[in-house]
Formats: sequence, C-alpha cells, structure tokens
Amino acid sequence: MFKITVEQGEIEQMPLGSFPGEIKVIDKPGLDYERAILYLRRQKILGFDTESRPTFSPGEHSHGVALLQLAGPQKAFLFRVQLLGMRRSLCNLLSNSKIIKVGAASLDDVRGLQRLNKFQAAGFVDLQKIAWEWGIRDKSVKKLAANTLSCRISKAQQLSNWEAPVLSPSQCRYAATDAWVCREMYLKLLESEKHPLTPEEMMPPQERLAHEQAVARKEANIAAEKARAHTSKRRKSRRKKKKANDKSNTEEGQG
Repeated sequence: MFKITVEQGEIEQMPLGSFPGEIKVIDKPGLDYERAILYLRRQKILGFDTESRPTFSPGEHSHGVALLQLAGPQKAFLFRVQLLGMRRSLCNLLSNSKIIKVGAASLDDVRGLQRLNKFQAAGFVDLQKIAWEWGIRDKSVKKLAANTLSCRISKAQQLSNWEAPVLSPSQCRYAATDAWVCREMYLKLLESEKHPLTPEEMMPPQERLAHEQAVARKEANIAAEKARAHTSKRRKSRRKKKKANDKSNTEEGQG
C-alpha cells in the first residue's frame, strides 16, 4: 500500500535512482537506428518520455520536441528527433497497441511528436491518470518514483539545452532515467493491490481543507436546526400541557 503523498523531506533521504542499463543516442538513420527499433519492437512494456529545449523569457516562442526517449529493461534509446525526424518505423512503434508505452502527462508528449509527423497513438498509459487507483495523489515523476519505488530522481538536467550539438553524459543519464523509471513504476503498480482514493482524498490539500470546512459547517447547521426543532417541540409540548392543566383547573373551580 502506498502513501497518498510523499513530502520533500522524505524524498531527500532516499537513494538516487538511475537507469542501470545501456544508453544509446540515435541522431541519424542507419544500423544503430534499425537495431534500436528491432529491440523496442520486441518489448511488451516501454518507458516513454520526451524533452524540449526550455524557454526562459515571457513571450518566447516554445520549442518543439527535441528528444524522444524509449526504454526497455536493459536498454534506453534517445532519439534526437529534431535531427532525425519522426521516421515512419518510429511512428509505427508509437501506433502499436500491443506495445505498452508508459509515461507521465503522455498526451502532451504525444501531441508534440505528432507535430513532427502524423501518427495515431495507441498503447499509451499515463501514470498521472491511473495512480489514484492505488491510493496515490502525487502527479510528478519525482514524487511518484519516491512513493512507488522509494528512490529519488534527479531533475538537475530538466532545464538544460536539449538541442545542444552533443548531449552531455548527465543529460543522457537523466533522459534515460526519466523514461525507464516510468516503466518501473508501472510494473510496481501492477504487482500491488489497488486502494483507490476517495473523491475527497483526490482533492489538492487546500481544496480538501475548504471542502472539509464546508462539510463541517453544513453538519453544524444541521445540528443547530435539529436543536432548534427539538427546543420548539418541547416548548409546544409545555404550552399544550399548561393549557390542559389550566382547563382542568377551571373546570374544577366551576364544579
């Protein structure tokens, strides 16, 4: 059973998680590209992610997808799609419903890739959309990894230049890990019992607090209304009893 959320202090105490396998950068068609596609086609579940060159100034034009990461258990491939393009065999892989591609906020990543070449996405699983079924409210890869795998994922390279002429070893390790860890988290969830969040638990903390306060006010109002009704009923009963006594006393006096 997982936690609803993991605090930053807990994450900082966890060991660093990193992809342990072979990392291959693919920036042009050829033998390495074909071998990568062949390996990926043989997998049932792949980790999936993309990277784009970040923007830092307000109004700056957003950059397209620069890197597509696909990871299996032993190998991770980093496709530099701003150089390579979205080749048809790569699109076919992302359209294959028999190969599960696991990511976080996958729809946004897919849309970015579809701007490079049209394809019908199939077989995608978004961890952000299914984690609640296991009692997890966290959305970020960093928190999801901490919650499910008890490891810390470094985000130091997230805002680096993904369109650089040569990707650094740190960039490659980061990119491979981000895809691979999505696969590992999904496998961990599949082997764990589901404990879905309630609608209240799914709310962000501030929204949940406001909801709880509203419920408490409603319950207090109901209790107050019941108390007023009870008091009114008692008063009516006393008046009725007094009226009956007064009538009885009057009749006795007349007799």
